[in-house]
Amino acid sequence: MKIFHHPDQALHAPTHEFHNGALAPHAEVPGRIANILAALGPTQQPGDAGIDPIHAVHSPAYCAMLRDVPRLWREAGRAGEAIPYAFPVVGRRPLSLTRVDALLGAHAMDSVTPVTPDTWAATYGSAQAALAATRAVLAGERAAFALCRPPGHHAGPDYCGGYCYLNHAAIAAQSARDAGVARVAILDIDYHHGNGTQDIFWRRGDVFYASLHADPATDFPFYWGHADEHGEGDGFGTTRNLPLPRGTDGAAFRAAQDRALKAIADFDPGLLIVSFGADTWEGDPISAFRIATGDYRGIASDIAAFGWPTAIIMEGGYAVDALGTNVAAFLSGF
Repeated sequence: MKIFHHPDQALHAPTHEFHNGALAPHAEVPGRIANILAALGPTQQPGDAGIDPIHAVHSPAYCAMLRDVPRLWREAGRAGEAIPYAFPVVGRRPLSLTRVDALLGAHAMDSVTPVTPDTWAATYGSAQAALAATRAVLAGERAAFALCRPPGHHAGPDYCGGYCYLNHAAIAAQSARDAGVARVAILDIDYHHGNGTQDIFWRRGDVFYASLHADPATDFPFYWGHADEHGEGDGFGTTRNLPLPRGTDGAAFRAAQDRALKAIADFDPGLLIVSFGADTWEGDPISAFRIATGDYRGIASDIAAFGWPTAIIMEGGYAVDALGTNVAAFLSGF
């Protein structure tokens, strides 16, 4: 299997997040990617496909914010990473904003996703890895893996959140559509619901989004991922959410995934994107499923059995020391 990774992904290194009422050490650390690389061996550096595939998903104004906020933060005399504190939850509309706090809050959904001077380079490199993996699959590879970091599935068309800045899975899916694939499916098997991916394709009938995740009644992102969310307009019926209770083990997860895979089969995609998060592992520090390392091969094998060309995009997973072993176990199922 071809594996793509960009060295700039290690540059993004926020120190803190504002979580549960206090500043806490940031859980999404560069060591995540180092541990995975040590377990997987050689990777390929992706070429640069440019900004256009990113702008096909994310607004230019939002991308400019990710690039400009670190400079504006310093010019405002601020130290550390840029963390928003005010959010336009009602009456959100285009405004010409100059204060950095207003600009940042207009494009964010939480206070756990700081923007650092290296955020843009890292997430841009991840987007290029996702695009390279997708191109490899469209060129005939059975499956390819994009080792993306920071993750992406919480990022919406013009907002960041949940440690995510660019939605690499959505960028990959849109690039496949632009390359002529009539129908693309995304299977999201991270512990948390991929609200950004759902939001991007909510009204689209050409991209099917299926997600298995912790019940948002108890877990982040809370406001998306409920079972009664099905899409709107042309996209009605192309969103399928399967929220699961805390404590879900490998067998229960595979049973739920089987329902998602059958729904995807009915959609008959020409390409599958898998948003894979290893934060479903039983020892993850911010999650509460009971999936063992030995379960991951079977979970992946169930997906591979359907025979779809598959681009696998790395999402979450915060038990750093076990991350590489869990990712390797999953990829072995392909």
